[in-house]
Amino acid sequence: MAATDLLAGVSLRPTTPDDREFLVGLYADTRKAELDQVLWPEGARDAFVRMQFDAQDVQYRGANPQGTFDVVEVDGVPAGRLYVDRRASDIRIVDVALLAQFQGRGIGGALVRTVLEEAAASGRTASIHVEVHNRARALYERLGFTPVEERGLYLLLEWRAP
Repeated sequence: MAATDLLAGVSLRPTTPDDREFLVGLYADTRKAELDQVLWPEGARDAFVRMQFDAQDVQYRGANPQGTFDVVEVDGVPAGRLYVDRRASDIRIVDVALLAQFQGRGIGGALVRTVLEEAAASGRTASIHVEVHNRARALYERLGFTPVEERGLYLLLEWRAP
């Protein structure tokens, strides 16, 4: 089944400044397990999350000035984000993230497969950085990504069309 067949009800749209609170909440949701390990004084957790989100956003946009930064919607409801930088010979998945309640439905895999289909059709590789212990690494490897470089806590994974 083509990835597009799996995406019924799923759409992408460019982020806007109005998406900031959703994106900050998404960032917090994806880091919940880490954040829950700290006993935070009142207001400190939110301030930390906002600071970390802002730093990440500046880094992503600065390193990928030609990238697309999209909100993933499921039946019109913001559910996640997909950030992609389409380079001359490589399509870099900068970030793919879904709120916990939208995980486990095949949405993330389908989104990644659409990028892989685009890479194959255009004769490019696809790549993504993933934390060494991130459970999403198993998904990427099932989809055919292979490790090509270790960068501290991160692995650069690459996919080539068969």
